[in-house]
Amino acid sequence: MAYEYKYNPNRAADWNYGGKKWRLSRSKLDYFIECPRCFYVDNKLGTKRPGFPSFNLNIAVDELFKKEFDVHRANKTPHPIMEEYKIHAVPFDHKNMDTWRENFEGIEYHDDETGMTISGAIDDIWINPEGKLIIVDYKSTSKDGSITELSDSPWDQQYKRQLGVYKWLLEQNGFKVEDTGYLVYANASKDEEAFDGKLIFENTVVPVEVETDWIDPTLTKIKECLEKDYIPEPGPKCEFCPYREACGKKLLAIHKRVGKQVAADNAAATPASTIADLKTKFAGT
Repeated sequence: MAYEYKYNPNRAADWNYGGKKWRLSRSKLDYFIECPRCFYVDNKLGTKRPGFPSFNLNIAVDELFKKEFDVHRANKTPHPIMEEYKIHAVPFDHKNMDTWRENFEGIEYHDDETGMTISGAIDDIWINPEGKLIIVDYKSTSKDGSITELSDSPWDQQYKRQLGVYKWLLEQNGFKVEDTGYLVYANASKDEEAFDGKLIFENTVVPVEVETDWIDPTLTKIKECLEKDYIPEPGPKCEFCPYREACGKKLLAIHKRVGKQVAADNAAATPASTIADLKTKFAGT
Protein backbone atom coordinates (compact mmCIF):
# COMPACT_ATOMS: atom_id res chain seq x y z
CA MET A 1 0.00 0.00 0.00
CA ALA A 2 1.41 3.39 -0.97
CA TYR A 3 2.30 5.80 1.84
CA GLU A 4 -0.31 8.50 2.29
CA TYR A 5 0.57 11.56 4.33
CA LYS A 6 -2.18 12.88 6.54
CA TYR A 7 -1.88 16.26 8.21
CA ASN A 8 -1.92 15.99 11.99
CA PRO A 9 -2.19 19.41 13.64
CA ASN A 10 -1.37 18.14 17.15
CA ARG A 11 2.21 17.53 18.23
CA ALA A 12 3.24 15.24 21.09
CA ALA A 13 3.90 17.21 24.30
CA ASP A 14 7.61 16.31 24.39
CA TRP A 15 8.12 18.37 21.21
CA ASN A 16 6.35 21.48 22.58
CA TYR A 17 7.97 24.25 24.60
CA GLY A 18 8.90 22.82 27.98
CA GLY A 19 9.11 19.28 26.59
CA LYS A 20 12.40 17.38 26.71
CA LYS A 21 12.73 17.24 22.91
CA TRP A 22 11.88 20.88 22.14
CA ARG A 23 14.57 23.09 20.62
CA LEU A 24 14.45 26.53 19.05
CA SER A 25 15.54 25.86 15.49
CA ARG A 26 16.77 28.52 13.11
CA SER A 27 13.52 28.27 11.13
CA LYS A 28 11.39 28.58 14.30
CA LEU A 29 13.31 31.69 15.28
CA ASP A 30 12.44 33.22 11.92
CA TYR A 31 8.88 31.95 12.35
CA PHE A 32 8.59 34.12 15.48
CA ILE A 33 9.73 37.19 13.55
CA GLU A 34 7.10 36.50 10.89
CA CYS A 35 4.19 35.96 13.30
CA PRO A 36 4.38 35.67 17.11
CA ARG A 37 0.82 34.31 17.27
CA CYS A 38 1.45 31.43 14.86
CA PHE A 39 4.75 30.76 16.66
CA TYR A 40 2.94 30.58 20.01
CA VAL A 41 0.15 28.31 18.73
CA ASP A 42 2.81 26.04 17.20
CA ASN A 43 5.42 25.86 19.96
CA LYS A 44 3.35 26.45 23.11
CA LEU A 45 -0.01 24.91 22.17
CA GLY A 46 1.40 22.26 19.83
CA THR A 47 -0.78 23.01 16.80
CA LYS A 48 1.36 23.57 13.76
CA ARG A 49 0.57 25.17 10.43
CA PRO A 50 -0.02 22.87 7.46
CA GLY A 51 3.26 22.22 5.68
CA PHE A 52 4.25 22.70 2.06
CA PRO A 53 5.43 20.08 -0.42
CA SER A 54 9.20 19.67 -0.54
CA PHE A 55 10.97 21.57 -3.29
CA ASN A 56 12.70 18.50 -4.68
CA LEU A 57 14.56 20.36 -7.44
CA ASN A 58 16.07 22.70 -4.84
CA ILE A 59 17.00 19.75 -2.66
CA ALA A 60 18.71 18.08 -5.62
CA VAL A 61 20.77 21.20 -6.34
CA ASP A 62 21.79 21.42 -2.68
CA GLU A 63 22.92 17.80 -2.64
CA LEU A 64 24.96 18.22 -5.83
CA PHE A 65 26.58 21.39 -4.49
CA LYS A 66 27.54 19.52 -1.32
CA LYS A 67 29.10 16.70 -3.33
CA GLU A 68 31.16 19.20 -5.35
CA PHE A 69 32.43 21.08 -2.33
CA ASP A 70 33.10 17.85 -0.41
CA VAL A 71 35.61 16.79 -3.06
CA HIS A 72 37.56 19.97 -2.41
CA ARG A 73 37.02 19.59 1.34
CA ALA A 74 38.77 16.24 1.25
CA ASN A 75 41.58 17.59 -0.95
CA LYS A 76 41.86 20.87 0.98
CA THR A 77 41.60 22.81 -2.28
CA PRO A 78 39.39 25.76 -3.26
CA HIS A 79 36.33 25.14 -5.41
CA PRO A 80 36.64 26.85 -8.84
CA ILE A 81 33.85 29.30 -7.98
CA MET A 82 35.84 30.43 -4.94
CA GLU A 83 38.80 31.16 -7.20
CA GLU A 84 36.55 32.92 -9.71
CA TYR A 85 35.30 35.29 -7.00
CA LYS A 86 38.76 35.63 -5.44
CA ILE A 87 37.64 34.21 -2.11
CA HIS A 88 40.80 33.04 -0.38
CA ALA A 89 39.47 30.01 1.46
CA VAL A 90 38.85 26.27 1.23
CA PRO A 91 35.88 24.20 2.43
CA PHE A 92 36.18 23.62 6.18
CA ASP A 93 36.95 20.03 7.18
CA HIS A 94 35.61 19.19 10.64
CA LYS A 95 34.59 15.91 12.29
CA ASN A 96 31.09 17.29 13.04
CA MET A 97 30.44 18.66 9.55
CA ASP A 98 27.92 15.96 8.61
CA THR A 99 26.02 16.46 11.88
CA TRP A 100 25.98 20.25 11.47
CA ARG A 101 24.40 19.80 8.04
CA GLU A 102 21.73 17.34 9.14
CA ASN A 103 18.15 18.57 9.56
CA PHE A 104 16.78 18.02 13.09
CA GLU A 105 20.37 17.86 14.39
CA GLY A 106 22.61 20.67 13.17
CA ILE A 107 24.90 22.76 15.34
CA GLU A 108 23.39 23.78 18.66
CA TYR A 109 23.99 25.91 21.73
CA HIS A 110 22.26 25.99 25.12
CA ASP A 111 21.62 29.58 26.18
CA ASP A 112 21.82 29.77 29.98
CA GLU A 113 20.05 33.13 30.18
CA THR A 114 16.84 31.92 28.54
CA GLY A 115 17.25 28.20 29.19
CA MET A 116 16.60 27.48 25.52
CA THR A 117 18.65 25.31 23.15
CA ILE A 118 19.09 26.95 19.76
CA SER A 119 19.99 24.88 16.70
CA GLY A 120 20.49 25.20 12.96
CA ALA A 121 21.45 22.96 10.03
CA ILE A 122 24.03 24.71 7.88
CA ASP A 123 24.81 24.01 4.20
CA ASP A 124 28.53 24.74 4.22
CA ILE A 125 31.42 26.39 6.01
CA TRP A 126 34.66 27.63 4.49
CA ILE A 127 37.86 28.58 6.27
CA ASN A 128 40.36 31.27 5.28
CA PRO A 129 44.16 31.32 5.81
CA GLU A 130 43.69 33.27 9.06
CA GLY A 131 41.67 30.39 10.51
CA LYS A 132 38.34 32.26 10.52
CA LEU A 133 35.22 30.48 9.35
CA ILE A 134 32.93 31.72 6.58
CA ILE A 135 29.20 30.95 6.60
CA VAL A 136 27.82 29.66 3.28
CA ASP A 137 24.34 28.68 2.15
CA TYR A 138 23.24 27.24 -1.19
CA LYS A 139 20.25 28.71 -3.00
CA SER A 140 18.54 27.68 -6.22
CA THR A 141 15.91 29.63 -8.12
CA SER A 142 14.95 30.88 -11.58
CA LYS A 143 15.05 34.66 -11.97
CA ASP A 144 15.68 37.00 -14.86
CA GLY A 145 19.23 38.33 -15.01
CA SER A 146 22.26 37.49 -12.88
CA ILE A 147 21.91 37.34 -9.11
CA THR A 148 24.70 39.49 -7.70
CA GLU A 149 23.26 41.01 -4.52
CA LEU A 150 20.47 40.68 -1.98
CA SER A 151 17.31 42.71 -2.40
CA ASP A 152 15.03 44.16 0.29
CA SER A 153 12.46 41.41 -0.31
CA PRO A 154 11.23 39.42 2.73
CA TRP A 155 12.83 36.26 1.32
CA ASP A 156 16.27 37.86 0.91
CA GLN A 157 16.12 39.41 4.37
CA GLN A 158 15.23 35.99 5.74
CA TYR A 159 18.36 34.59 4.06
CA LYS A 160 20.43 37.29 5.77
CA ARG A 161 18.99 36.38 9.17
CA GLN A 162 19.62 32.73 8.40
CA LEU A 163 23.34 33.37 7.95
CA GLY A 164 23.29 35.46 11.13
CA VAL A 165 21.94 32.58 13.21
CA TYR A 166 24.60 30.22 11.84
CA LYS A 167 27.37 32.71 12.60
CA TRP A 168 26.03 33.22 16.13
CA LEU A 169 25.84 29.46 16.75
CA LEU A 170 29.42 28.90 15.61
CA GLU A 171 30.67 31.78 17.72
CA GLN A 172 28.84 30.45 20.79
CA ASN A 173 30.66 27.16 20.17
CA GLY A 174 34.03 28.92 20.30
CA PHE A 175 34.80 29.51 16.61
CA LYS A 176 35.94 32.77 15.05
CA VAL A 177 33.70 33.71 12.13
CA GLU A 178 34.06 36.32 9.39
CA ASP A 179 31.47 39.10 9.21
CA THR A 180 30.95 38.41 5.50
CA GLY A 181 29.13 35.24 4.52
CA TYR A 182 28.12 34.00 1.07
CA LEU A 183 25.09 32.68 -0.77
CA VAL A 184 26.04 30.35 -3.61
CA TYR A 185 23.25 30.73 -6.16
CA ALA A 186 22.20 28.38 -8.94
CA ASN A 187 19.88 30.39 -11.20
CA ALA A 188 18.06 28.35 -13.85
CA SER A 189 17.73 30.04 -17.24
CA LYS A 190 14.31 30.35 -18.89
CA ASP A 191 15.82 31.78 -22.07
CA GLU A 192 16.89 28.50 -23.69
CA GLU A 193 15.26 27.42 -26.96
CA ALA A 194 14.01 24.16 -25.45
CA PHE A 195 14.08 22.10 -22.28
CA ASP A 196 15.76 19.03 -23.88
CA GLY A 197 15.75 17.21 -20.56
CA LYS A 198 18.07 19.63 -18.77
CA LEU A 199 18.22 22.97 -17.02
CA ILE A 200 21.01 25.46 -17.63
CA PHE A 201 22.17 27.22 -14.45
CA GLU A 202 24.26 30.30 -13.88
CA ASN A 203 26.21 29.96 -10.63
CA THR A 204 27.01 33.17 -8.75
CA VAL A 205 28.30 34.03 -5.29
CA VAL A 206 26.52 36.80 -3.38
CA PRO A 207 28.39 38.35 -0.42
CA VAL A 208 26.27 39.10 2.65
CA GLU A 209 27.26 41.26 5.61
CA VAL A 210 26.17 39.02 8.45
CA GLU A 211 24.60 40.60 11.53
CA THR A 212 24.07 38.91 14.88
CA ASP A 213 23.26 41.79 17.25
CA TRP A 214 19.52 41.21 16.80
CA ILE A 215 19.64 37.59 18.04
CA ASP A 216 20.00 37.98 21.83
CA PRO A 217 17.13 40.53 22.10
CA THR A 218 14.99 38.27 19.93
CA LEU A 219 15.70 35.27 22.16
CA THR A 220 14.53 37.31 25.16
CA LYS A 221 11.31 38.25 23.34
CA ILE A 222 10.74 34.61 22.36
CA LYS A 223 11.18 33.49 25.98
CA GLU A 224 8.68 36.15 27.13
CA CYS A 225 6.24 35.09 24.41
CA LEU A 226 6.39 31.41 25.34
CA GLU A 227 5.93 32.14 29.05
CA LYS A 228 2.65 34.02 28.46
CA ASP A 229 -0.69 32.42 29.28
CA TYR A 230 -2.44 34.33 26.51
CA ILE A 231 -2.05 34.44 22.75
CA PRO A 232 0.11 37.30 21.37
CA GLU A 233 -0.78 39.61 18.52
CA PRO A 234 -0.36 38.28 14.95
CA GLY A 235 2.38 39.40 12.61
CA PRO A 236 1.40 42.36 10.39
CA LYS A 237 1.79 40.36 7.17
CA CYS A 238 0.69 36.93 8.38
CA GLU A 239 -1.80 35.28 6.03
CA PHE A 240 -2.64 32.38 8.34
CA CYS A 241 -4.07 34.43 11.22
CA PRO A 242 -6.70 36.28 9.13
CA TYR A 243 -7.62 32.96 7.52
CA ARG A 244 -8.05 31.27 10.92
CA GLU A 245 -10.09 34.19 12.27
CA ALA A 246 -12.39 34.34 9.23
CA CYS A 247 -12.98 30.57 9.29
CA GLY A 248 -13.54 30.61 13.05
CA LYS A 249 -16.19 33.34 12.86
CA LYS A 250 -18.07 31.60 10.05
CA LEU A 251 -17.94 28.18 11.70
CA LEU A 252 -19.04 29.64 15.04
CA ALA A 253 -21.98 31.39 13.36
CA ILE A 254 -23.06 28.08 11.78
CA HIS A 255 -22.62 26.28 15.12
CA LYS A 256 -24.85 28.80 16.90
CA ARG A 257 -27.49 28.74 14.18
CA VAL A 258 -27.60 24.94 14.03
CA GLY A 259 -27.67 24.74 17.85
CA LYS A 260 -30.71 26.99 18.00
CA GLN A 261 -32.42 25.01 15.25
CA VAL A 262 -31.75 21.69 17.01
CA ALA A 263 -33.12 23.10 20.26
CA ALA A 264 -36.23 24.33 18.47
CA ASP A 265 -36.70 20.99 16.70
CA ASN A 266 -36.36 19.08 19.98
CA ALA A 267 -38.88 21.35 21.67
CA ALA A 268 -41.33 20.91 18.81
CA ALA A 269 -40.94 17.12 18.94
CA THR A 270 -41.66 16.91 22.69
CA PRO A 271 -45.36 16.32 23.57
CA ALA A 272 -47.05 19.12 25.50
CA SER A 273 -48.06 16.64 28.25
CA THR A 274 -44.42 15.67 28.76
CA ILE A 275 -43.40 19.32 29.06
CA ALA A 276 -46.16 19.87 31.62
CA ASP A 277 -45.07 16.82 33.63
CA LEU A 278 -41.46 18.06 33.64
CA LYS A 279 -42.55 21.51 34.85
CA THR A 280 -44.57 19.93 37.67
CA LYS A 281 -41.67 17.64 38.62
CA PHE A 282 -39.08 20.40 38.82
CA ALA A 283 -41.48 22.78 40.55
CA GLY A 284 -41.74 20.34 43.42
CA THR A 285 -37.97 19.93 43.89
